[in-house]
Amino acid sequence: MAADIRLKEQLPELTRRIVETYQDVPTIQYLGHCPLPSNETIQGICEDLKEIIYPGYRRRENLHLGNVTYHVGDLVDGLHDKLTMQIGRALRHAVAASRAAAERGDEVPTVPDELHHCLEEADFEALGQAKAIEFLEQIPALRRVLATDVQAAYDGDPAVRTLDEVIFCYPGLEAVTIHRLAHRLHRLRVPLIPRMMAEWSHSRTGIDIHPGATIGDHFFIDHGTGVVIGETCEIGNHVKLYQGVTLGALSFQTDADGHLVRGTKRHPTIGDRVVIYANATVLGGTTVIGHDSVIGSNVWLTRSIAPRTTVVLERPKLRMRGEEIPDTDYQI
Repeated sequence: MAADIRLKEQLPELTRRIVETYQDVPTIQYLGHCPLPSNETIQGICEDLKEIIYPGYRRRENLHLGNVTYHVGDLVDGLHDKLTMQIGRALRHAVAASRAAAERGDEVPTVPDELHHCLEEADFEALGQAKAIEFLEQIPALRRVLATDVQAAYDGDPAVRTLDEVIFCYPGLEAVTIHRLAHRLHRLRVPLIPRMMAEWSHSRTGIDIHPGATIGDHFFIDHGTGVVIGETCEIGNHVKLYQGVTLGALSFQTDADGHLVRGTKRHPTIGDRVVIYANATVLGGTTVIGHDSVIGSNVWLTRSIAPRTTVVLERPKLRMRGEEIPDTDYQI
């Protein structure tokens, strides 16, 4: 049966009712304001950065020492311009959001100290450029750290045949690469953009790492899906996580007005050379996992453990077809 064209006459009235909600429910619209950072542009920036960090593995083929300088120079020049604009937008939005919250009497979001006197458009662009340059200057050091992550994956997984396979195929490396980039912007007090990068990576890899988390070198996430690493987590060197691991908060403190207390240490500290197996959960800002420890699968841990400690669940009993299987018939 053909569509009834008369039903389309309802659409103008529906449109009017939808637009009315933009005034009734103003907290989820952004109209009449200065531009926000662009999701599409931020994703393109991430791809450009990966092209610089792993030349020859991504978009451009046939690179060699004779032409790579031109290729990287072109990317860096473009990144300077895009980052300057996007960071400037994020800084401008942070100031506007802070002022609007203060006028409403709401909890005021924290903004970087250098923004409190930033009033003119040129100020935001200049600050954006300064932060963009400072960020780009960190790429050489970042590549050296990421090389240790690639090596850690090769050393930690017997299924890997080459380092190239890690760079091409491993979602853990993808997530850690974007995290290390986002973390540097986070440390530069760039608002919003680090979270945009982290959530883009999360949607692609299934690995959720807050850009505030501090992670040492030689870090390896094997398989990766479902891993969660919280904002104030501190992870040492040569740490290995398996799929489903959560490094999270035990509880959330509130102030006298019932607002969440922000900026406190809520997530655990993981020492050097720790291995945490699949689906283990480690919670709490005062929880410290001592170096060279092993946390077994499905463990729920909310207190600190000493170095060189192994934590496992007691061996479960399995039943199959109504008959209990003796302990000797299986191994954990």
